Amino acid sequence: MGMKKEKEILQKYIAHKRLKLTRQRQFILETFLSMESHISAEELYREVSKREPSIGLATVYRTLHLLSKSGLAQERQFGDGQTRYEHDFNRSHHDHLICTECGDITEFEHPMIEKLQEEIADRNKFSIYTHRLDIYGLCKRCKR
Repeated sequence: MGMKKEKEILQKYIAHKRLKLTRQRQFILETFLSMESHISAEELYREVSKREPSIGLATVYRTLHLLSKSGLAQERQFGDGQTRYEHDFNRSHHDHLICTECGDITEFEHPMIEKLQEEIADRNKFSIYTHRLDIYGLCKRCKR
């Protein structure tokens, strides 16, 4: 997976903040981008510490904050009291189905939903900058 553009984005952002793209930050970025979306800082830390035990949880938290501020990640709350992060660079818009029992998160897209939202905004002379659609319920495994 090519991560050159993502590294450039992070490098420019942290240089603007007068910080450096350390080897640890770069490793955390690479690990984050290689994982599935919607991970917590603790889950990322567990994955990072498997190969780099010298990287602490605080460094993972700070790096995730930098990734969010630079536009490479998005902080999300899915009602379980835990902040989760998803890759946000070069990804198409998507919505979420969230299981309130097991916490499973399924991404989905549907052009009719997007069209209806635009029509409602137009009807109300409203300009949409961004939006989120998170639907809560039970997944097929938990419904049984």
